[in-house]
Amino acid sequence: MVKEKKQSKGKSPTKDSPPKAKIKESSGKKETSKELKEQLASEKDRVLRLSAEFENYKKRKQRESDEFKKFANETVFRQLLTVVDNLERAIFSTKENSDEEGLLEGIKLTYKEILKLFETYNVKPIEAENQPFDPNFHQAVTQIETDDFPDNTVTTALQKGYLLHDRLIRPAMVVVSKRVNKETEKNKEN
Repeated sequence: MVKEKKQSKGKSPTKDSPPKAKIKESSGKKETSKELKEQLASEKDRVLRLSAEFENYKKRKQRESDEFKKFANETVFRQLLTVVDNLERAIFSTKENSDEEGLLEGIKLTYKEILKLFETYNVKPIEAENQPFDPNFHQAVTQIETDDFPDNTVTTALQKGYLLHDRLIRPAMVVVSKRVNKETEKNKEN
């Protein structure tokens, strides 16, 4: 027992030096901590790379979008060039000879070419005359009193309206009918 007391009175192995098992455990913690720091650094690097890639992707898509918007109408204008060419020929031909019928025929052909181009791009005229007035497609310029048409009917289209697919790009400018008031006619007669 005395020996045990001397050991307890002397330096205990737990206070001055950790036991061998604890040394391995603490070095394991250092290795684990080092591994975790490496993994964390690796993940931070991966996140930074992904973030940079995403930013580059956004910039590239924006450039592509801007480029698309800039040249989206190229095919339309390319086809309109033939119309312009025909109009230039018509103007030039009137300088050389004053054949009015030839000029009229050239203008009709150019008009048909434009309508064909409209059809290609789903631009459709709005049927307005003799139709009920619809403020979604018609813009009333004036009203005319008449008994020849039902009330609120388009009597005349002053300017055609057009749809692009199903979207209104220009309303038709129209004259709308209004019933003649019988009382005002009687007052005028008296």
